[in-house]
Amino acid sequence: MKYQDYIKNVPNFPIEGIQFKDITPLIGDENAFKHAIDELTEFSKTLKANKVIGPDARGFIIGAPVAYALNAGFIPVRKPGKLPREVITYDYELEYGKNTLCMHKDAVKKGDRVVIIDDLLATGGTMEATIKLVETAGAEVVGLGFMIELIDLNGREKLKNYPIKVLMQY
Repeated sequence: MKYQDYIKNVPNFPIEGIQFKDITPLIGDENAFKHAIDELTEFSKTLKANKVIGPDARGFIIGAPVAYALNAGFIPVRKPGKLPREVITYDYELEYGKNTLCMHKDAVKKGDRVVIIDDLLATGGTMEATIKLVETAGAEVVGLGFMIELIDLNGREKLKNYPIKVLMQY
């Protein structure tokens, strides 16, 4: 499957100078989406993951079907003010600003094997923050899966201690 055929480049979004990779054509195509989810699921199976985390918001779209296929729990990691119970938080840098991520304090526990699934690996900031949340809660991050990696931003370097699956690189 040539996933790149389903990605649309959007210049200057969300801010000037950013070349946004739009995955909506890929997830809107039943064959491409199924193939991508199957690939990320097979990777997650090899890690024996029992929890899948998807960072807000596109990580929900990709992570939830992977969790379903694995018969694993799905945990959303959200922006501040979006989760109703006690949370743990982590502040981090994006390629175009700053952000904070939150996870329910009791979402994972010691012994959980977590795979984190998201649409894009850029600078690695979102993944680093999500890993910190998981490890603070006492679970183990066993791998990271992405649809896209922007190789020039060197995000993989921050994440070199974890197995990584990427479906396409730019």
